[in-house]
Amino acid sequence: MMQLLQSFINQGWQVDFASPAQPTEHQIDLAQLGINSHVIRLNCSSFDQFLLDKSPNIVMFDRFMMEEQFGWRVEKHLPQALRILNTEDLHSLRHARHQAFKAGREYQPEDLHSELSIREVAAIFRADLTLMISAVETRLLQQQFQVPTTQLYTLPFMLQPITATQKQQRLSFAQRSDFVSIGNFRHAPNWDAVLYLKQMFWPAIRQQLPDASVHIYGAYPPPKATQLHNPAQGFLVKGWADNARQVVGQARVLLAPLRFGAGLKGKLVEAMQTGTPSVTTPTGAEGMHAGLPWSGAVCADETAFVQQAVYLYTNEDGWQQAQQQGDQILEQLYNRAELEPGFIARILQHYQQREALRQQHFISQMLRHHSMKSTQYMAQWIEAKNRHG
Repeated sequence: MMQLLQSFINQGWQVDFASPAQPTEHQIDLAQLGINSHVIRLNCSSFDQFLLDKSPNIVMFDRFMMEEQFGWRVEKHLPQALRILNTEDLHSLRHARHQAFKAGREYQPEDLHSELSIREVAAIFRADLTLMISAVETRLLQQQFQVPTTQLYTLPFMLQPITATQKQQRLSFAQRSDFVSIGNFRHAPNWDAVLYLKQMFWPAIRQQLPDASVHIYGAYPPPKATQLHNPAQGFLVKGWADNARQVVGQARVLLAPLRFGAGLKGKLVEAMQTGTPSVTTPTGAEGMHAGLPWSGAVCADETAFVQQAVYLYTNEDGWQQAQQQGDQILEQLYNRAELEPGFIARILQHYQQREALRQQHFISQMLRHHSMKSTQYMAQWIEAKNRHG
């Protein structure tokens, strides 16, 4: 989201950021970027006046739930505004994989036929343009749900290139120690990965590397996570990291044994940026390297995961090669200077052609017509209920 906002600021656009979420101590001060922040209410007609006062040319919804909540109001009061949906990742895919995992079986494409998928894909159809962070998920929407290519745009992380000076400032192999794992504990794939690491991988790694420790970082660690903290075993649950890049950059290897999930993994990109090789799973690396050699190892089985973790931790030549492969991935796939112009050009083109494209997207018209009414009446019912107690 910060990368998208920065792209809009770079164009000289006026940006207003509105959210119904409660403020937290960790939130970014958008005012420093010249972005106006607003608190908006769910199921409340006050948003109607907010829209009319601002009258934006473009409205972007962050995740499909926001499109469900506010999309019909934008349709009603600002029908000419271009509506963009930013999915972050395909929530229904992550959910389907999680359900299959809990059932103890492999994920199947049919698992996507759920109520969550219906809601999310409907929001994608209703939007003029949907941003997909992964080409894998773009193809899934096209092939499994027949979403037109004209309504989808694949936009991965847009990152500033790592400079030669920044590479020189990285800690060397000899200056680093220990393993690291990082991720918000409220995100189910991250919590499962920590548990998996503790139960399956760490005992075998520790047996071969008795002096090594693994540092577990992540916001909102629940008691069941902090209870895993065991200094005698070298399993250290640290919780919130004040500087995530710093703790990743001090470690020799990052471990990410993700068993389900979707989208691109920020922790794995951050590992590449800091020159920290990573060991992950096919799910972890999905959509992230476009066939380029991985910055470390992608392991489909537990034995290989342990072997590669130990190898990268102990073999400096292999470690340096993995670091260089990470630099190559960043340069070829995530360069902001190459990605941003095409992204902005697509938005401007879509804005200019929005009426013709809307006529072309009949399913979009149909869904907006029906869902606008259903979500409108539900929201108005909730608002009336809240008003009268």
